[in-house]
Amino acid sequence: MAFTLRAPFALAAAVKQLPMTAQRSSRAFHQISSSRSLHAGPISKPTSPITTLIKSRNTFQRSYMQPASPITGPNAGNLTQRLLYGAGIVGGTIFATNLLFNRETREDGGMPPFERSYLNETFLHTGLGVGIIGVAASALHQSGWSVRLMASNPWVVIVGGLAMSVGTMYGCFATSPENYVQKYALWTAFNITQAAILSPLMFMSPALLARAGLYTVAMMGSIAFVGATAKTDKYLYLGGPLLAGVAVVAVSGFAPLVLPATAVRTLMWTENIWLYGGLAVFGGFTLYDVQKVLNHARLAERGLIKRDAVNESISLELDFLNIFIRMVQILGMRQQKR
Repeated sequence: MAFTLRAPFALAAAVKQLPMTAQRSSRAFHQISSSRSLHAGPISKPTSPITTLIKSRNTFQRSYMQPASPITGPNAGNLTQRLLYGAGIVGGTIFATNLLFNRETREDGGMPPFERSYLNETFLHTGLGVGIIGVAASALHQSGWSVRLMASNPWVVIVGGLAMSVGTMYGCFATSPENYVQKYALWTAFNITQAAILSPLMFMSPALLARAGLYTVAMMGSIAFVGATAKTDKYLYLGGPLLAGVAVVAVSGFAPLVLPATAVRTLMWTENIWLYGGLAVFGGFTLYDVQKVLNHARLAERGLIKRDAVNESISLELDFLNIFIRMVQILGMRQQKR
């Protein structure tokens, strides 16, 4: 149940904001065209739905994919300065998070080798999974999948995406690590499913996506560091409260599809819950999942369970995707206000 609620199906609420913007731009485009036709000559022929979709996509791309102007002035910097800036963000976040939440560290002399090995293997699979999702999402977007996804019914996107995500995820969970061909095939299918759902984010500026990715890595890296160096099983009690929190966040993600557009105040509150409440919940899940990985490493060392870094990585991938989605939306909202 927890994995089902953590699947990023609430992205449909954010993704459906993109077509709404495109539709508004498309309506304005056609209104201008019709007003000009009244003065310039005979009325043009009515456009077909396909033509409308193409014009809507072109208008949307002009709105969100304008070439960036050259950066000048004091904000301009070379690659080294940008790398140092990013490293400072990551390092400062790790230091601050560790100082606030990790006052009680491990007293057993540090992390044993088998725990470190299992944790590193899990992080490796998490990074590979996120990389597969990014490459697949970019390829699908370039093939025109994003436009077709935005033009479809939102409930079809939610139900279909959730069914594919849950099906491939639980299929991967149920497969033994010894059957590595089927295991990695289902894991890859799960990642491609997430890429298909996330591909409309490619309409956003690459610079914005890069910043969101940097902030997500900084947030998850700092929290993972706290979970790895904290006392044994210190944060495993968070499972129940986090499950309740993710249920509230998931329900708030459906609000734009259910509530009328006139309920402005209610929609504003549900959006804040989905954005900032979701950041807090999935940050907590990152802390919980890292400690769960270490707990499973100890159980595997005693022979009680099998080592399965692929299954462990899926939970961290879901944490990364849900935090990244919210970072993108927050940065996009700030960019629109400027």
